[in-house]
Amino acid sequence: MKAALSRVEEPAVVSGLLQRYALPPLRAVTILLGFSVAISVALDNVLLALLLPGVLFNARAIAQISAQNPAARASWLLFGVLFLAMFYGETPLSGAVDILGKYADLAFVPLFMLMLSAGVDRRRAQYAFLAAMGVTLLLSWLVGLKILPVQHWMWKGITAENPAIFRSYITHGNMMAFAAFLALLNLREAASRGARLAWGLFALLGVINVLFMVQGRTGYMIMMALLAWFAWATLSRIMRRRGMPWDWRHGVAVALIFAGVAAAAYHASSRLHERINLMASEYRVWQPNQGRETSTGQRLDFYYNSLQIVRQYPVFGVGTGGYAAAFAQQTLGTDVIKTTNPHNEYLLVAVQTGMIGLGLLLYLFYTLWRCAPLLNTPFEQDAARGLVLAYLVNCAFNSPLHDHADGLLFAFMTAVLFAGLRRGKQHV
Repeated sequence: MKAALSRVEEPAVVSGLLQRYALPPLRAVTILLGFSVAISVALDNVLLALLLPGVLFNARAIAQISAQNPAARASWLLFGVLFLAMFYGETPLSGAVDILGKYADLAFVPLFMLMLSAGVDRRRAQYAFLAAMGVTLLLSWLVGLKILPVQHWMWKGITAENPAIFRSYITHGNMMAFAAFLALLNLREAASRGARLAWGLFALLGVINVLFMVQGRTGYMIMMALLAWFAWATLSRIMRRRGMPWDWRHGVAVALIFAGVAAAAYHASSRLHERINLMASEYRVWQPNQGRETSTGQRLDFYYNSLQIVRQYPVFGVGTGGYAAAFAQQTLGTDVIKTTNPHNEYLLVAVQTGMIGLGLLLYLFYTLWRCAPLLNTPFEQDAARGLVLAYLVNCAFNSPLHDHADGLLFAFMTAVLFAGLRRGKQHV
C-alpha cells in the first residue's frame, strides 16, 4: 500500500521541485526581456526560447490565467483566430505558420503574467525596460549632439540627424514615447526630491528626443496622445482628491491647452514642421494607385487596396499569411508598389481574418481599457490606458503586433500591467 501511495505522490513531488527550482530563473529571464526588447532581437529570441520550459511545467496555471484574466483571454482569442485562419485560403501552410509566428508574442501573455505574478517582479520588469530606454536615450543624445560618433553596432540607418540607436527610427520613437510617459507617471508617484528630479529629467529628454531629434512621425503622434492622457488623468485625480467635480468643461479646457502646446511645438521644431507639412502635401495630391513617388502616397495606396480586399472577403478574410498574394492580385496591372505589409495593423488583420479578426483586435484593446480602472494603483491604471492609446495610434500607421519589437513590447507590458488584476475583479 505504501509503495502504491509513493508512486502516486512521486509525480506531484517532482513537479513541485521543478517549480521550486525552475521558476526563479524563469522569472529572471522574463524580467530581462524588459531590457532586451529595446536592444536586441537575437537576445529576445534566446530569452523566449529559455522561457518555453515554463509552459511545460506550468501548463495548468497558464490555462487558468488564460481563462480568468481578461487581458490574457483577449490576447489568446486574437491569436486563436489567426491560428484557425492558417487552414483556409491559398497560402501554403509553411508560409501561414511563418506569419503566425510573428504574432506568437500574444500567446506568451499568460506565461509572462505567471512569471510576473509578484508585484516586486512587475516593478523590476518595468525598470528593466526603462533602464534599456535610458541607455538608448543617453546614446541618442550623444550621437545627436555629435559627441559620440556613429558605431558599427548601432542601427544601420543611424545618423546624427536621426539618432535611433538599437531599433529603426520608427520603433525607437514609439518605444521612447512610451518610456517618457512611464517616466512621467513615476515622477508623479515619486516620494523624494532626487527621484522626482531623475524621472523629470528622463521624461523631458525623452519627449525632446521623440519630437525634435528622431524622425518617426508615428512617435510624434503617440507622444502627443500620451502627453494629453497624462495631463487628463493627473488633473482629474488631483481634483477628485480635493473633492472637486471633474466634468466635460475641465476636459475641454485641458484639450484646448494641450492643442496650444502642440501648436507651439509644431512651430518651434523645423523638423517636426517640415515632416508634417510634407505628409499633408503628399496627402493632398494623392490619387488612388498613383502614389508610388511619395512615402505618404505609397501608404495610401496600401490602405486603399487593402480595403478593396476586405470588401471582397469581409467575414473570414483570405487566411493567415495571405496578405501578400491577395495584394499582388488586387494591384495586378497597376503601378502600385507590391507589399507584404500595409503598415496598418487593423487592415492587416482584417485582410487575413476578416471582420472576425478585426473585431477581436478591437476587443483586445477594449478589454484592456475597461479593465484598467480595476488595477491596484493609480500608476498601473493610467499606464495601462496609456498602453492602449499608444497601440491604438501605432496600429493606425504601422503593424506593431506583426513586427517583432513592438509586438513583444505590447505582450510584455500587458503582462507587467495586468498580471496584478485582482481575482475578484476579473470578470468582465
